[in-house]
Amino acid sequence: MIFQIFHVAAIIRSGKSKKFQKIPVKATKKEQMKITKTTIGIACIAAALLQSCKKTPSNNNQGTGPTVVGTGVGTGPGGSIVSGTDPAVASTQGFFLANWQAKTFTVPGSTQSVSKPSANGAVSVVVDLSQITSKVSSYLFGNNANPYMGQIVDQPALMSNITALSPNIIRAPGGSLSDVYFFDADGSTVTAPADAPSTLLDLNGTASAAGYWYGKLNQSWTLNIDNYYKLLQQTNATGLITVNYGYARYGTGPTPVPTAAHLAADWVRYDKGRTTYWEVGNENYGNWEAGYRIDVTQNHDSQPAIITGTIYGSHFQVFADSMRAAAAQVGNNNIKIGIVLTTSNDVGNNAGVSNWNHDVLTAAGNTADFFVVHNYYTPYNQNSNPAIIFGTPAPGTLDMMTWIKTSAQNAGVTQKPVALDEWNLQAIGSSQMVSNIAGMHAVTVLGEAIKNQISMASRWDLANGWNSGDDQGMFSNSSQTSGAEPGAPAWNPRPAFYYMHFFQKYFGDRMVGSSVSGSTDIVSYGSSFSSGQAGVVLVNQGNADHIVNIQFNNFAIGSKYYYYELKGGSDNSPFSHSIIINGSGPASGKTGGPSNYDSITAISQDVSGGITVVVPAYGVVFLVTDNK
Repeated sequence: MIFQIFHVAAIIRSGKSKKFQKIPVKATKKEQMKITKTTIGIACIAAALLQSCKKTPSNNNQGTGPTVVGTGVGTGPGGSIVSGTDPAVASTQGFFLANWQAKTFTVPGSTQSVSKPSANGAVSVVVDLSQITSKVSSYLFGNNANPYMGQIVDQPALMSNITALSPNIIRAPGGSLSDVYFFDADGSTVTAPADAPSTLLDLNGTASAAGYWYGKLNQSWTLNIDNYYKLLQQTNATGLITVNYGYARYGTGPTPVPTAAHLAADWVRYDKGRTTYWEVGNENYGNWEAGYRIDVTQNHDSQPAIITGTIYGSHFQVFADSMRAAAAQVGNNNIKIGIVLTTSNDVGNNAGVSNWNHDVLTAAGNTADFFVVHNYYTPYNQNSNPAIIFGTPAPGTLDMMTWIKTSAQNAGVTQKPVALDEWNLQAIGSSQMVSNIAGMHAVTVLGEAIKNQISMASRWDLANGWNSGDDQGMFSNSSQTSGAEPGAPAWNPRPAFYYMHFFQKYFGDRMVGSSVSGSTDIVSYGSSFSSGQAGVVLVNQGNADHIVNIQFNNFAIGSKYYYYELKGGSDNSPFSHSIIINGSGPASGKTGGPSNYDSITAISQDVSGGITVVVPAYGVVFLVTDNK
């Protein structure tokens, strides 16, 4: 949030689970000017010297006068509106922001009205359109697919919902499975390479079946590689592919690193230019990952038993050279390859690898195109309450970005764009991850990502399994023959789906400054649309309703504002499995939300008298207001 000094008539001044086989604001003092009748009077007296209380703005502004009293002010000379200036593209954003497109807000075709609450005692939110934080990339709304979802492209309801979600980027073949994944094998006709051992070691050196996964396997329970490409096509999404780095560690042939890099390059050739974004391995620092520990008696290039950052960084260069050469062969001259880093100091990653980021970046130099990080925010496997969950996105995102920037500086390399291509919460025991609270957490992670100038993020993941509610999947996994979510329709969307859908729909193409006074429960994220409208997302992290009064500064406000209110149902409080949107909920007895979510009428109110809404306990309001 940005501290702002407001001017009235130029004379008044004031003032955020374990997945497959792994463990996994800028705020100075908040101030806000309250426009009282006395203030208005003083402004008019001052303006009288200039013959009008509605002074025409000076030529260096937008050419419109002050906004309606009570709904915002202009902070330029005489109360004129100050235009915002787009900041330069940050080094942490880079080419992920190159896809930016202007966004047009479509006024709802039908609306409903509710009684506007009195603003007496309301929490105050100020949105300032002159303070532009960042443009908003469509790659922020990504998600992760995984092979054990099943073939899914033959599931029209799921495909329709993913398309409506518009993740825009979908990563595969998954998290830890990526490091045991052979894209060109089917497990029978073509099996894993002969130099891939039948067993792999865990962190303690205990051997167990390797459990390789095959990209050409056509069984109903696994998503094969060709159907992954169909998934992207059907949902209008871009791919992000994680190649098998673990094979470079556990391969038993004479040249394991070039052999594994050649396999990755073969995938690039098979891809035939369809995919721009690639990364080498998944969480390779992790002691849960295949290749973290290897049997040195079977290794033929003198690699150590436990991986190091230097080993991975030097291997990355071999992979990147092979993959880029393959891309050039198929005409993909825009390929981008990411390198795996940690999100925090090594003492916090539970992996036992010291100096990972420094050693990786020192060894790899500037070979990588972008930095890959994962963040699961909440304490691992803790039965966290809402306060703990909500307390993680803001500091967690800021600390992560500070660590990444510091890592690059300390290694003497260029800061690269950051891909947060796995994120979620990991609280268990009370169905936190399938609840409305998880949806609210998703909203705040998205807001904090934009605020911290991240332009690529993919949530983990589209579907896993029910696991008694300890499931990070956005949809129930109906490919499972057992352990499916009780009573849930096939591929039922969970609450996080609705929150992310409405965030993308009702958040503009630029984030602008916003601040809150009157309650620490309310968090706000302001935005503007290139079509002229302004918006704000209001998150109530408390257990009581709050009346909120919104002021849009440096904005020529129109006559109407529109909003959607999302909150949990009455089940499993406070971690409801259902979602209520403007009074509409799921079918009786069901979980998730209303199936007609895109035809639910928006609430509309007149701007006259102020912009005031009730943000329900543990709820979110997505609001957009007209411009003149």
